[in-house]
Amino acid sequence: MIGQGLLRFRINSRVLDHGRGIYTTPMIGNLRGRMARPTSLNRAKKEILSRFSEASQKVYSETEIARVLREKRNAWELAESTRVSDFISFLEKHGELKKYQFRSEYYNRKITRYSWGKASLYELALSIKQRAYLCHATAVTLHGLAKLNRKMIYLNVEQSTKPSGNGSLTQIGIDRAFSGKQRQSNLIYSYYSTSITMIAGKNTNRLGVEEILGPASEIIRVTNLERTLIDIVVRPAYAGGPTQVLKAYRAAKGRISIDHLIDMLKGLDYVYPYHQPIGFLMQEAGYPKQCIDRLRTLGLDHDFYLAHGMQQPEYSQDWRLFYPNDLK
Repeated sequence: MIGQGLLRFRINSRVLDHGRGIYTTPMIGNLRGRMARPTSLNRAKKEILSRFSEASQKVYSETEIARVLREKRNAWELAESTRVSDFISFLEKHGELKKYQFRSEYYNRKITRYSWGKASLYELALSIKQRAYLCHATAVTLHGLAKLNRKMIYLNVEQSTKPSGNGSLTQIGIDRAFSGKQRQSNLIYSYYSTSITMIAGKNTNRLGVEEILGPASEIIRVTNLERTLIDIVVRPAYAGGPTQVLKAYRAAKGRISIDHLIDMLKGLDYVYPYHQPIGFLMQEAGYPKQCIDRLRTLGLDHDFYLAHGMQQPEYSQDWRLFYPNDLK
């Protein structure tokens, strides 16, 4: 009897809480769970989502998202313990933040970007480097000169300014430079079936770069028509080769300003006489004689080449230019 009374006392003292019985104890836990205070992120949810929805910027790096958190932490009254990873997870769960990863197998690099809502591959590619711009085959496609592979994106990332060389141009030097295969970039980022080739271009202070509306009405940076026609002559491999370059010149006929093109060519200040292949291509594409003559007046002092590493090329006496024997 004494043992039973002691047991009953222990049970009652454990389950009773200010008059509530054993059956009310689980409800206390559920009630407390339902009445838990919202986190500081949830309390500021409306303001946070509005900030990203109303912003003109669509694509972000993790550093840029961290900057938003740092600048708005006090205004949104966010807890000091809120980390960038917490903030990103919150935006992915409650907002329209999407994550993308680009990988370079050759250099074993990985780049992560985030977009608020849907972003085009052009916008994502441009976000990889702040001052980069679309060029070569991508520019050819965007200007409607040819329908090249849209899943191969070319991005120009200009190098820092370098002192110009003091050496003079010689025929032996030209022949040697163009005898082998043209060097191409190994820095290529992949995103599923899309490749983004990063070209370390000459520093031009982005000469001839403009902003246009892309296929999804997005604002994108790209070389203008004249700069594109120069670029694909300088590096035809990034535009599908000489035959595709000639097709692009045919498609651009009547759309360019020869004055702008020559001014831009002078501004780019190349050592090699790229006006010779440009004049040759314009002649082959049927451009007006006055355009062709303007280029011819720039001089024909050396033999030159339309492409690197050509086997048994043809030769144009008019332009002192070697070109592929299958050019058409």
